[in-house]
Amino acid sequence: MKTIIQLEELAMFLLSIFCFNQLHFAWWWYLVLILTPDIGMIGYVFGNTTGAICYNIFHHKALAIAVFMLGLYYQQQTIQLAGIILFGHASMDRMMGYGLKKIEGFKFTHLGNL
Repeated sequence: MKTIIQLEELAMFLLSIFCFNQLHFAWWWYLVLILTPDIGMIGYVFGNTTGAICYNIFHHKALAIAVFMLGLYYQQQTIQLAGIILFGHASMDRMMGYGLKKIEGFKFTHLGNL
């Protein structure tokens, strides 16, 4: 089952690269921005509950899709880019086994314990 999930996440990560390619940004922007959603880890400075909430906001695919759709609606490629980066990063993390965090601590995820 783990391999199937990893392959599915790889496909979604590749989808994010494809979607990025449809925008008019230089390729290096994807490389520069792909790790920015990890800023959500700063919430762990304020404890496990706040950390999990902050982390999960920046790693939730539904939010990423909503941001992208908002960018489509307003025809703003920068907002679309933000959604693509959020989606791609979440897929990349899940492909490597990092899931949404539980309030017990950083090592406790919806995909199992790290």
